[in-house]
Amino acid sequence: MPAPILRTEKLKAFYQLDVQGIPTTVRAVDNVQIAVEENEVYGIAGESGCGKTSLLKALYAAFEPPLRLVGGRVVYTVDGKDVEVTALGPEERRSLRWRFISYVPQGSMSVLNPVSRIRRTYRDFLESHLTGETREHAFRRAKDHLAALGLPKSVLDAYPHQLSGGMRQRVTIALAAILHPRVMIADEPTTALDVVVQRGVVQLLKSVQLGLRNTIILVTHDMGVHANVSDRICIMYAGRIVEEAPTADIFGNPRHPYTRYLINSLPRFGDRSRREGVPGAPPALSRLPPGCPFHPRCPHARRVCAEKNPGYTVVGRSHRAACWLLGDAGDAEDPRG
Repeated sequence: MPAPILRTEKLKAFYQLDVQGIPTTVRAVDNVQIAVEENEVYGIAGESGCGKTSLLKALYAAFEPPLRLVGGRVVYTVDGKDVEVTALGPEERRSLRWRFISYVPQGSMSVLNPVSRIRRTYRDFLESHLTGETREHAFRRAKDHLAALGLPKSVLDAYPHQLSGGMRQRVTIALAAILHPRVMIADEPTTALDVVVQRGVVQLLKSVQLGLRNTIILVTHDMGVHANVSDRICIMYAGRIVEEAPTADIFGNPRHPYTRYLINSLPRFGDRSRREGVPGAPPALSRLPPGCPFHPRCPHARRVCAEKNPGYTVVGRSHRAACWLLGDAGDAEDPRG
C-alpha cells in the first residue's frame, strides 16, 4: 500500500492567548491523526468553531502567533521521501508551498489585491515562484491556465471588485492550481455563495483534481457539498476527529451521534418535515468538559461518557469512530494532559 501523501501524528496546535491578563489555551487541534492519500478529495466537516481552519493551517505549517505547534508532526511525502514539514526552517517550508502544497483560504478577497488587476496578481505570483519567468511568459501562462479551466481570459483585465463572488473564488482556485501542486487545501470555498454558484465552484475544484490527478483537502460545514465531491470525510468536533470513513459509509452508516445529527439536518427532496439540528452549542475550546466533549449535547450519553475520553473503534473498512456507544472504545490519550 503506497504511503499517504500527507499525514499527521498526534498533532496538537493550540492558541496561546492573554484574556484580560489571564493566560488562556485554546485547544484548536488536539491529538489529530489523519492520513491523506494521493489522488483523493479528503473532506473535513463539522460546525463552526470545531477547529477545521486551525487544522488546515497546521497541515500547511502556517504556525503564526498566537497559533503554536505544541506536539506531534506533519509529514509530507515528496518525491517518495518523508519530509517532516514541522521541523523545517521558513525558507524550506516556502520552497514547498504552491509547488507541492497550495492553500485557498476563506474569502477570495484575502488573496486578491483589491487595487491590482488580476493579471498583475498572476504575474507577480509567477515571477516570485518561477526563476527567469518574464512578464510576457507569465501573462501567457496565466491566459493558457485560465482557458484550460474554462474561465474567460477577460478576467485578467478586471479588478477583483468587478468580478462576482463566485468568479473571484474560481480565479483564486485557478491561482492555487497554476503550479500544479500535489496537494491543494481549500477552506470553505463555497461560503456566502448561492447554490447555483456553489455548484460551479465545486465543479471547478473537481475538474482541477481530475486534471492534475492531485489531492484536495476540502473543509466545509456543508455536508451536501461533501456528499457530491469528497471521497473520504472526517468529522471534527472540539478539536478532535470523532469519525472518519469513505463518504458512502459516512452517509449510509454514520456511527457517531454527532455525525448523525449533521446528516439528519440536511434537507431532502419531497420531505417537508422539520429537520433536526444538533442540540445545544459547541463547547469553548479553552474550557472543554471532562470525558467525551460531545457528552453534554448527546441524548445517548452514559456515565462513562462524562468521565473518560473514548478512543477509536474500527467499525468497518477504513471506518473509525470515537464513541463509548460502540462498546469497545478504548481510552484515548487525555487531550487535557
